[in-house]
Amino acid sequence: MDFGWEKEQIAIKDSVVKFAQRELNHEVIAKDKANVFPRDEWQKCAKFGIQGFPFPEEYGGINADILTCLLVMEGLGYACKDSGLIFSINAQLWSVQMPIFRFGTDEQKKKYLAKLCNGEFIGAHGMTEPGSGSDAFSLSTTAELQGDHYLLNGIKTLVTNGPVADIFVVFATVDKRKSFMGVTCFIVEKNFPGFQVSKDIEKMGLRTSPMSELIFTDCQVPVINRLGRAGQGVSIFNDSMEWERSCILASYLGGMERQIETCLRHVKTRRQFNQPIGKFQAVANKIVDMKVRMETARLMLYKVAWLKKTQGKAPMEAAMTKLYMSESWVKSCMDAIQVHGGYGFTTEYELERDLRDSVGSTLYSGTSEIQRNIIARYLGL
Repeated sequence: MDFGWEKEQIAIKDSVVKFAQRELNHEVIAKDKANVFPRDEWQKCAKFGIQGFPFPEEYGGINADILTCLLVMEGLGYACKDSGLIFSINAQLWSVQMPIFRFGTDEQKKKYLAKLCNGEFIGAHGMTEPGSGSDAFSLSTTAELQGDHYLLNGIKTLVTNGPVADIFVVFATVDKRKSFMGVTCFIVEKNFPGFQVSKDIEKMGLRTSPMSELIFTDCQVPVINRLGRAGQGVSIFNDSMEWERSCILASYLGGMERQIETCLRHVKTRRQFNQPIGKFQAVANKIVDMKVRMETARLMLYKVAWLKKTQGKAPMEAAMTKLYMSESWVKSCMDAIQVHGGYGFTTEYELERDLRDSVGSTLYSGTSEIQRNIIARYLGL
């Protein structure tokens, strides 16, 4: 593995940092408090090219490799304080755009991918149901073939970007008797007959990233909007989850670096008992722990990206990276608040929002418990 970045890659990251610091941090506290989706900032990101980095130029992308993409998301997480916006972008990139790119027909790519890259469309991913979360493939949503279209019936919940999305990558079963072999994937447009988006679901964190239920009542989906073959849904879902687990937390690596810099400034200037509080071992040790977590997370993240670039797959490593980075991010947020004392508990310092946002990382893309199950399975346990 060679992690010596090329000058062009460093220049791209630097440009992302400057862009995000200039354009993406306006009134984040107020937007978080009001649960406002930052559509203007979303469009700015699309215009800059964030949503198109991993995809070919013919679809409006930049055709960057996965290592460059993760470096970009790391820079975005360092410079942009709105974790909800970054999470929504990642959710679209890896669980909507990537499956369309990897499994879609030429017509589907031309129709949807370019508009997702340029910000004209927003995408959402519908798998979780009220009765199936970690047991993802025990679906109740059905898809019945009726001539040139399918009729979808069921409910999806906890759908990121649901209230603002234009298209949805949705999973349903074409035959419950086939169990997971019947799971099939579809691209649903928001104006399809029989489709409805519920009211917003309020959350503890990531409050600028909207969430809702999707309701299908004899929803008519043309056969040409089936993504992949009938019964290929499990393969599509697992592929997109591997991409998501590999990439979705790259921004938190940048967040860890930003937090460390914030804490260092504070402990060098905040004085108690006639000396900077950074001189106290109890305080210094917390920042040391934050630094160690960040650097080990960095190595795991870069390794999984290198494996996917060179070998195409890295399912166990993706699960390990997702598990470690998500739990490390929560711990570092707690340490950052503790270092700042009472100030860290206030909204003004923005550390409490980082903590609220971090908790979701141990849940989405498979809980920490599911990641451990995946790792154990690859170990033959």
